[in-house]
Amino acid sequence: MKIFEATKNYFIGSYAEMKKVTWPTKQQTINYSLIVIGLSAAIAIFFSALDYVFNLGIQTLINR
Repeated sequence: MKIFEATKNYFIGSYAEMKKVTWPTKQQTINYSLIVIGLSAAIAIFFSALDYVFNLGIQTLINR
């Protein structure tokens, strides 16, 4: 059956490619995680401030 041979070749090829991968070190992973968390927090603060400003503007227009 060709499907079994193809599946076998796929897993053999995948395993060979995974051996070639250069995995990040523990310190790199920590640094990248901190960058992602920091940028996510900064973007959340930015959009919260933007929402607050727009909310003030809309309330000012409504209360006129």
